[in-house]
Amino acid sequence: MAFEPRQTSLGRRLAVLSRSGLEAVESWLEREREQIGLWAPIGLGAGISAWFILPDAMGWLAFCCGMLALACIGAMLPPGGRLRRMIVAGAILACIGCLLVWGKAALWGQPPLARATFVQMTGQVLSVRQVPAQAMVRVMLRPMDEPHLPAVVRVNIGDGDMPAGLGEGALIRFRVRLMPPAPPSVPGGYDFAARAYFLGIGATGKALKPVEVLRASTASPPLRARLFDHIVERVDGPAEGIAVALATGDQGAIPEADAEAMRRSGLAHLLSISGLHVTALIGAVIFLLMRVMALSQRAALHWPLMLIAAAGGALAGIGYTWLTGAEVPTLRSCVAALLVLGGLAMGRDAITLRLVASGALLVLVFWPEALAGPSFQMSFAAVTALVALAEHGRFRAFAAARDEGVMRRAGRALAVTLATGIAVELVLMPIALFHFHKAGMLGAFANLIAIPLTTFVVMPLEAMALLLDVVGLGAPFWWMTQQALNLLLALAHGVAASPMATLLAPTMGMALFGMTVVGLLWCLLWRTRWRWLGLAPVLIGVGVTFAASPPDLLVTGDGRHVAVRTPDGMAILRDRAGDYVRDVLSESAGYDGELAAIARLPGARCSTDLCAVRLKDGKGRSWRLLFTRSDMLIERRSFARDCAMADIVVSDRGLPGWCHPRRMKIDRRLLMRTGGLSITLATGEVRTVFRPDDAHPWISRPRPRRPQL
Repeated sequence: MAFEPRQTSLGRRLAVLSRSGLEAVESWLEREREQIGLWAPIGLGAGISAWFILPDAMGWLAFCCGMLALACIGAMLPPGGRLRRMIVAGAILACIGCLLVWGKAALWGQPPLARATFVQMTGQVLSVRQVPAQAMVRVMLRPMDEPHLPAVVRVNIGDGDMPAGLGEGALIRFRVRLMPPAPPSVPGGYDFAARAYFLGIGATGKALKPVEVLRASTASPPLRARLFDHIVERVDGPAEGIAVALATGDQGAIPEADAEAMRRSGLAHLLSISGLHVTALIGAVIFLLMRVMALSQRAALHWPLMLIAAAGGALAGIGYTWLTGAEVPTLRSCVAALLVLGGLAMGRDAITLRLVASGALLVLVFWPEALAGPSFQMSFAAVTALVALAEHGRFRAFAAARDEGVMRRAGRALAVTLATGIAVELVLMPIALFHFHKAGMLGAFANLIAIPLTTFVVMPLEAMALLLDVVGLGAPFWWMTQQALNLLLALAHGVAASPMATLLAPTMGMALFGMTVVGLLWCLLWRTRWRWLGLAPVLIGVGVTFAASPPDLLVTGDGRHVAVRTPDGMAILRDRAGDYVRDVLSESAGYDGELAAIARLPGARCSTDLCAVRLKDGKGRSWRLLFTRSDMLIERRSFARDCAMADIVVSDRGLPGWCHPRRMKIDRRLLMRTGGLSITLATGEVRTVFRPDDAHPWISRPRPRRPQL
């Protein structure tokens, strides 16, 4: 019996399946055609992210070549299809994004100081910023006749050491120990070194007295500084810092306790000049201009009042952005407001996701480094969530104005405000967990009171106070502003005191964070039911973060501060460590309690020079840890014996070669190559601040080797 020939080859079947799959994708993209353009800033941002994630120039070049290859592959798809255009455009945008941030880093970045140095420095003052909450003044300087120093350094001067005549253009001389901008203390911490590189700051330090003024400043203080001093004189108590922040964007006058309460209560966004503040100002200017021009019959009948009012509002928004320092949230809000005003002037509906995407593209083109910071991510994520929710058909129908009673209208407005607050909190949770290791839980409820209080009471009162100060009549309004701000602070402290105010988690990995962000964007930017596929990576990312085992041992980059996890919480080696160190270690470990002293742990044996403690990991295995506590020379015989008995030895000094712990020796030599460490004993996972092959330009150190536990 002869075999029948196969009617369809395997290749033909694959071709049919590919064709049907491509047609299904094209059909889906046709339904989503209005949303495709929203992914343009995502493509650009992917290239920028790749530059920050990949370690060196070979990796960046390989990424760009890979994206160009992907664009060529996309061009081989059937012409005229949306998928073809998306792949080609997205790959080219990703390549452009990588080249954009790479080029800016090469052309405008400031390389850090190679190593700490003690100098007698003469410098020209570029800017002066007061930080009353920390009793100091922060000065940006250009060193004179010091070619071995960076072009710009930042120096802190204590309030009691500040000489007369210090201001922009002044020439001062002082002694200072300059340090390279600080990298993260522990894995997952705040990377000031990367931010300082793009800000042009090559070194930091604290000036030692006396600070001598060789040439006094002749320039008058900038408007922002004069406004800062004026508000501080008019408002007393903790409220003065909030009042200054709302008017100038400078948070230097806010005490740390109040700033932490605002963060824990989910109200910190009120301190950063963003959409709320810019919108309130522009709306007030437009309202006033419309009412004033309407008083003239000729203007009301013959002038384009809305166009004129929109132009006035735009100028006010631009001026406010310049006055408050032009930070990323303010720039984003100003760009968005200008686009909205342009749309309104043309009679178009301007509050759309395309507006948000346009603002994101503009910011990324001029400030690509902003993508890596929490400010850009949180501000655009919050606005995207708000607009996406407002564009949803069911939510728009529920929130639409209708003829109903006062109580039902008020209840509906309250429900809409609460829903938007909860949506924003949910979208911001992964970003907050990644950057700050904690997320707010009660912010949506606190904002129900805080946002109306700030928008309709505090800001109008402060604006009236500033206006009436021109004729010396602003005192009553300053008093009312202070009382309203005291109420806002009382709300913040009350919410922050709740044990449910924040949700803490250990450090979130970069891969999990990227997967979560892609899932969020997939949910927010598409409109068909396929958008809910994005929930899977979001839930996986957040779930894995909370389920992950927190580190058992944290070591800061200088080796001085060590935190260990105990059955009752966390304990720290040096119990006199400051609040900043304690907060960094607690947040990185996902712990919200007080740090005990290692010396007081049961079974700990500590002297003035050494501290030995025994810990059990998650699998019940016992570990012997040994820490040095001083710079004193320790007798060799006893120290060698203790080293041999310990599994891990940690020291802020360079340990001798005859110190042989069983598992790992962490000393100054190792930490110079790795930076801070976090160790999970049960799994043997060791995370470092520095990667062995990281060649980003703000990193100044020997090449590290990754330690093994």
